[in-house]
Formats: sequence, structure tokens, C-alpha cells
Amino acid sequence: MTTTTRGFATIQQRDLVNQIADMLTEALLKGDFAPGAHLAEAQLARDFGVSRAPVREAARLLESRGMLVSQPRRGFFVRTFNAAELVDVYDLRLCLERHAIRSLAGRLTGEMETALNGQLDTMRRVAREGTAVQQIEEDVAFHRMLCEFSGNQRLVRVFDELCHEMRFCILLIGQLYDDPMRVAETHEPIIEALRTQDPEACEAALNYHIGVAQQRMVEMFREREQE
Repeated sequence: MTTTTRGFATIQQRDLVNQIADMLTEALLKGDFAPGAHLAEAQLARDFGVSRAPVREAARLLESRGMLVSQPRRGFFVRTFNAAELVDVYDLRLCLERHAIRSLAGRLTGEMETALNGQLDTMRRVAREGTAVQQIEEDVAFHRMLCEFSGNQRLVRVFDELCHEMRFCILLIGQLYDDPMRVAETHEPIIEALRTQDPEACEAALNYHIGVAQQRMVEMFREREQE
């Protein structure tokens, strides 16, 4: 009986930590906390109506996801990105998605194509009516589909781990376009390339899609660094 009770207590604590982590993630993606901002543990505990312990565990979870950084005796801060780190993130993303799309080339089923087109329609709708956070989530969902359809579940897990850092990057990418619809439409050539069943054409479309975003992001951050 004692073992069972302790087990339930652990599960409830983890659920609380995950809930706090999810709410903090949403706030970070909405820009409620600026890069480099200090997250006051005591204040967050009061805001959430909980003790400081689950807030601290949630912050550690977000640190493992690359969204926060900790400093000894100072607490947690919103992570900042520089151009070199962005290059690393996008290089890893390209490696993952290149492998995924080459694996998918020639294996695209009608159901897969329908799902990708459906996701593209969702991205268009969110571009018209949704928030920046929703646009990020639907963009990530499209690329996650490519990884899922590749059939490599380990690749999907690595992609999910990288997603937290990518969300920060994609949020800034959205600020580079005057029209969110343009972001959605840039995914259409990827679907067109998959229809050719040519691995080289698929990889070229993906390289261009992600490469343009990477170039613009890195240029913007380098300008900020120079300032």
C-alpha cells in the first residue's frame, strides 16, 4: 500500500510540473518573456498558486529543452540565441529532414499526400485567422509529418527534442515576412517535389525551403550582434 501511494504522489507531481512547463512554454513562445529575462521563481510560484518546488522542476525541464538557462545562485533566464547557435540548430534540422525526405521519396502514398495537403490548408487558415503561436505549431506539424512518414521513429524523437529550440527560431522567422500566408505557401514546393518521387528533387526543395529561412535568420542575428 505504501509503495502504491508513493507512486501516485509521484505521478501527480510530474503532471503538475508538466502543466507548469507547458504554460511557461506558451508564454515564452508568445513573447511574454524577452530573451535574457530573469524568471523569478517566487513570483511564478505565486502566479501559479503552487510551491516553488514544481516551478523549479518545470524550469529545469525547459532548460533541458534549450529554452532556459540557469546561473548559479541567480536562477533561470530565458535563453538568448546568437548567429553561430542558429547555424548549428538549422544544420541539425537539415540533416534530419534531408534524411526523412529522401526516405519518403518514392514512398508517398495517397493518404500521406492528403494529410500533407490538409496540413497546408490548416496553415493557410491559421495564417489568415490564427495567432503567431498557432502558426508556429502548424509549421512544425507539417515538418513533423515528413519525419513521421519517413518511417524512422528514432528520427521523429530527435526532431521532437529539437522542436523546442526551433520554435524560438520560427517565431522570429515569422517576423521577417510581411504576410504570414507567404510562410504557408513556401511549403507547397515540398509537396510538389514529393510527387515526382525523385530523391534529388525532394532534397533540393527542402534545402531551398529551410535554407532561405536559415539565411534570413542568421543575417538578422548578425546585424543585432554588430549593433
